[in-house]
Amino acid sequence: MPRIFDNIDNALLPELSKVLSVSKSADFCVGYFNLRAWRKIDQHIEGLSGQDGNACRLLVGMHKSPEKGLREKLATAFHDDGIDNARALELEKELAEEFRAQLALGSPSNDDEAGLRRLAR
Repeated sequence: MPRIFDNIDNALLPELSKVLSVSKSADFCVGYFNLRAWRKIDQHIEGLSGQDGNACRLLVGMHKSPEKGLREKLATAFHDDGIDNARALELEKELAEEFRAQLALGSPSNDDEAGLRRLAR
């Protein structure tokens, strides 16, 4: 049975660290990705070679405000042609801007900066 980690009654970090410490690969699909929080698990990822079967893959979704989500649904209700390259680039820029805004909040500590450098590597 799946377990739900709400970080109120059930904390994700201890369980995730336990699983990652014995893992040969890791696949994540998240709706929100906190750049600075990566340092809390990166020691488990650093040992992976990056080769097939020994890598970490991270798929980040994008949070949309309810208003923006409604506007997009209404727009695609009349034009269901899928996504084109221009829209894909627009989404990529939006995600980069969200990450940039995360980094602009507060002053990063030395540990935050070191974690971000490991993530970039």
